[in-house]
Amino acid sequence: MSSSTASKKKRLLPLPIQMLIGLALGIGCGMVAPALATKLMPVGTAFVQAVKMIVVPLVFTAITLGIYQMGHNARALGRVSAISLIYFFIATLVSIVIGLGLNAIFHPGLGANLAAAHASAKPIAASVDWTKFFLEMIPSNIFAAMSGSNLLPVLVFAVLLGLALSSIGARAKPLVGVLDALMGAVFKLTDWIISLSPLAIFAIISWLFATQGIGTILALVKLVGTMYLGLGVLLVLFWILLKAIGEKPWATTRAIGEPVILAFATRSSEATLPLHMEKLIAMGVPKAIASVVLPLGYAFNRDGSIMYFALAVGFLADAYHVPLDMPTLLSIVLVTTLASKGSANVPSGGLVAIAMVLTTIGVPIEALAIIAGVDAFLDMGRTAINVFSNTVAIKLVMKLAGIPYESPEAVQAALAAESESVQSARSASDGSHAHGQEFA
Repeated sequence: MSSSTASKKKRLLPLPIQMLIGLALGIGCGMVAPALATKLMPVGTAFVQAVKMIVVPLVFTAITLGIYQMGHNARALGRVSAISLIYFFIATLVSIVIGLGLNAIFHPGLGANLAAAHASAKPIAASVDWTKFFLEMIPSNIFAAMSGSNLLPVLVFAVLLGLALSSIGARAKPLVGVLDALMGAVFKLTDWIISLSPLAIFAIISWLFATQGIGTILALVKLVGTMYLGLGVLLVLFWILLKAIGEKPWATTRAIGEPVILAFATRSSEATLPLHMEKLIAMGVPKAIASVVLPLGYAFNRDGSIMYFALAVGFLADAYHVPLDMPTLLSIVLVTTLASKGSANVPSGGLVAIAMVLTTIGVPIEALAIIAGVDAFLDMGRTAINVFSNTVAIKLVMKLAGIPYESPEAVQAALAAESESVQSARSASDGSHAHGQEFA
């Protein structure tokens, strides 16, 4: 029995239940004791920083090893990558249509008072420098890229390194062994950090409600309600898709409950990546597939966020009485699709994507101020759906590419073999050290 399995059996309550308890207590603390809650933010910040600490080494090792393992079968690698990217763009279009459709049905922006928006808005870039975007994907210094917050250059370097390692044969094995051991250590570190997530969720949620308050949600309750209805529609569509490819929707939802709850509470997809990958591998997804498709999905497949981008643009267009005729709707679809792929590379992320679309259809960018106030609450739901969407993407890719799941026995055997390999290496090192002392 692995140590992680043993630790899970020692818990009085499953981790998802602990997370939900932390969420509920955080809401109560934020509303009842706001003075105390405002002092808890450093706890949540420390947790998020601890998770971000392991994201870069995890992405780097996972992508490199995944490409190395699949590099011996270029056809399979190309098929998996092509299916993933095609699905990502189809899902993007569907999410945009849902957002615009809900806005057309409910019109949450009609009657909104945007008078205060002009005075309180902060300057924000309304476009993405696409030349800079593509150039920055090629890191001039990989160590500097790893120290930054942009994962795309790290991903590019990891892909190229994985392909290079797969092309040099047996000479790659020493470095592959080091990377494999590093990834195993990062997974262990992930277990330690994630075990503290209920406390972090309590601190983050209590601070959020103490500083912004329930009144902020009520001011735009129609927009919030419409967005969560849209997320519910996306969730149902994902369940239908899972059923269509022979998966069990509820079992899948339960299996990734921990990363989904963590995404909801922290509002950070990045913070869920290590735990999400660990859960997928435990479900039988081959490590090579999870290592390649999941980071790609986190960069390019953000269905919850994209649905919200379209809904927010429709909301603000209605508030400013901009007619949403067919040319305008087509412009929203096109620009939102492009902006959603490039906005992760510039400050203010989602707000920049929305600003790009607003500029295209003639809505003042200052209008962003009215939705920025509740963006934190909106971000919680869309980030959670992003995590679930990427789980569906991996299962669909495996189905269409004809890749079988690994049996639980195979997963445990691989973990045991990895542990035995580490012990053997340690014993050999101790033996050589002792031999050196005798010789001295």
